[in-house]
Amino acid sequence: MANLTPELEAERKRILAIAKEHGLDFFEVIFEMITYDQMSQFAAYGGFPVRYPHWKFGMEYEHLSKSYEYGLSKIYEMVINTNPVYAYLMEGNAMMDQKLVMAHVYGHADFFKHNVWFSQTNRKMMDDMANHAVRIRRYVDRYGQDVVEDFIDKCLSLENLIDRHSVYSPTSIVPKEQVVPQDRPFMFKYEREYMRDYINPPEFVAEQRQKAAAEEAKRHARFPLQAERDVLKFLLNYAPLDEWQQDILSIIRDEAYYFAPQGMTKTMNEGWASYWHSKLMTQKILNDSEIIDFADHHSGTVAMAPQGYNPYKVGIELFRDIEERWNKGQFGREWQECDDVREKKNWDRKTGLGRDKIFEVRKIYNDVTFIDEFMTEEFCVKNKFFVYKFNKRTNQFEVDTRDFKAIKAKLLFQLTNFGQPIIKVLDGNFENRNELLIGHVWEGVDMQPDYLNETMKNLFAIWKRPVNLATVMDGEGQLFRFDGEKMSHIKMNEEKPPATSGEGDGNTP
Repeated sequence: MANLTPELEAERKRILAIAKEHGLDFFEVIFEMITYDQMSQFAAYGGFPVRYPHWKFGMEYEHLSKSYEYGLSKIYEMVINTNPVYAYLMEGNAMMDQKLVMAHVYGHADFFKHNVWFSQTNRKMMDDMANHAVRIRRYVDRYGQDVVEDFIDKCLSLENLIDRHSVYSPTSIVPKEQVVPQDRPFMFKYEREYMRDYINPPEFVAEQRQKAAAEEAKRHARFPLQAERDVLKFLLNYAPLDEWQQDILSIIRDEAYYFAPQGMTKTMNEGWASYWHSKLMTQKILNDSEIIDFADHHSGTVAMAPQGYNPYKVGIELFRDIEERWNKGQFGREWQECDDVREKKNWDRKTGLGRDKIFEVRKIYNDVTFIDEFMTEEFCVKNKFFVYKFNKRTNQFEVDTRDFKAIKAKLLFQLTNFGQPIIKVLDGNFENRNELLIGHVWEGVDMQPDYLNETMKNLFAIWKRPVNLATVMDGEGQLFRFDGEKMSHIKMNEEKPPATSGEGDGNTP
């Protein structure tokens, strides 16, 4: 492996063999030894050594490097989902820390290769990121830093407006206009051919065909034909962009889709890696002198703070709980229908299915389905997962509710679409004025006015025509409009405005 010391290389080979013995399977993993300054730089770039020039990366680097220098935080591991997998070790870390990181990375690498939500990601993104950087630098040289950076700012503010699940569905192909056989759709039923013109006069058939053609033309005059959740794709296809702008928007969109699975599986991915580094380190890798240091660092990683959600903690505990339940047979109809508390507490059918089950879960679930299916009330009570709120009077975080359904519902809501509003394009020719109509899928939470305003302004800058947004605010359907100068809105009196479902066909609210 690149620039590793002989001692560290020997440990890497040993940990690799142990990981494979336990059933982990992954692409080749290449470890690089880098300085803390390089670690901060790569972390600011999302783990990649090269990215396109933009001020946000500099801001992130400054934050990370200062946090490390002042002892506020420290990056122990960084791994990239590519083939081969690239991972980084930081100079100056103790040998125990380096071994922990390698064991953790092998867990991530196994997850990247086998989890279905990563199956459509670009495994050569290291090269593509470098190509993106070259293309954008050329545009900077040609059009100027300020012009290009301003456009990137607008694109980045919209990068979450993609359809994260679209890549897992078969490609949707719009069928060609179907040719109607004969005139049968416009004709009344007849049993004898000689009665055709008598029951269906030719002038009647011609009139019906003309009406159908007019309806078809009217239907196709509106686009998209159905609500489009991938707003960036719609803008790429229809917004009046220059060639260089279209290229930059496509780059932002491609990178957003690359990083999307990491957000969709954050709890599972970190939980899986933590589960394996814990098991491998304590059972096979550590020597006696390293146990206490490992326990100290591991406990800090999986600690659950009242005011925050720790994906490492939730993930590792859920995988452990699943393994224990399936080893004891605590699943299925018999388990669910058992009402005897004592019997359930001592339930152990010694089925030994735990290891197979967690590998199955690792393969097909994402965070939402993972927590929805396996986070039980018993699990929450056992791990003291409650909903907290800050008490200004005592200046402390206090338990707000121990209600399991409330805890689970709040957690799932935060994980769905990363807690961000779902936006869909409803009509690209709203009211026949080439205006853009988008709809907010309202799920009980109103949009924040400041984010709403800035998003519509940036959409206008790309669409170059007024932008309209249908949503629900303060319990009423409302239509917001930005015309390039001012923001306005009107209340909609319809019982169900388009924003309540987001599945509208683009009809005028």
